[in-house]
Amino acid sequence: MSQPPQPFRALSLSYDLIEALSSVIPAIREHDVSLADQLRRAAQSVALNLAESTGNSRGNRRSRIETAFGSTQETKAALHIARCWRYVDEAAIRRAFDLADDIAKLRWRLTR
Repeated sequence: MSQPPQPFRALSLSYDLIEALSSVIPAIREHDVSLADQLRRAAQSVALNLAESTGNSRGNRRSRIETAFGSTQETKAALHIARCWRYVDEAAIRRAFDLADDIAKLRWRLTR
């Protein structure tokens, strides 16, 4: 089966990321409400900026993709921090981290 065009593939992955975080964020919230909220907002920002990029012209499109990439990196950092504080273990965050990493890898293709 063929893959959707890159912007839509990244957007689809961002929805998968949010779904993967649906069980991780409550576990983090038990220890750190602020970090859980920041993780939730960062993941939402990935999806919202990618969605907005699909309706923008070239310059604005690139800006939205760059913002989504920054939020992807923020999501990955929040997951690392939660693991370092032992709020969650590696297994709990693996899928979400891998999805965020896949989105980040697509960024290069989207901005060329």
